[in-house]
This record gives sequence, structure tokens and C-alpha cells, in this order.
Amino acid sequence: MVKEIERELPVVHMCTIVPISQTVGANRIIPTIAIPHPLGDPSKTPEEEKALRRKLVERALKALQTEITEQTVFTE
Repeated sequence: MVKEIERELPVVHMCTIVPISQTVGANRIIPTIAIPHPLGDPSKTPEEEKALRRKLVERALKALQTEITEQTVFTE
């Protein structure tokens, strides 16, 4: 399914378990925080959590703009 969507537009898969994303064929992978809270951390203050989420979304937007030829995991 991922490959079919990628034919039309680039996709970023944000996940907590990178090997699963690689197995299903995701091309642009963003590692996230934790299984119960992939895009957040309830132990942080609201301001810290917002900054964390912004960082992940900005990383995803950068990944969408990056030309790739193989599966790529975008960390920092």
C-alpha cells in the first residue's frame, strides 16, 4: 500500500518501531517517542511537549522535501 501511495505523492511514516516500518516498505521513516505516545511525552510540560511535537513535524516536512533512492530513516 505504501508503495502505491508513493507513486502519487511522497509519504513520511512516523513510528516508534522503525524495523516494522522498514518491513512494510516505508521509504521515509521518522522515529518517534514511545508506543503509547508516538508524538508526545506526557511527563513534559505543555510547552516542552509542544516543542517536541514541532521538532518531529519539522523533521517530517524536511523528509518530504528530500529526494531519496532507498529507505531512509530521518533522525536528527
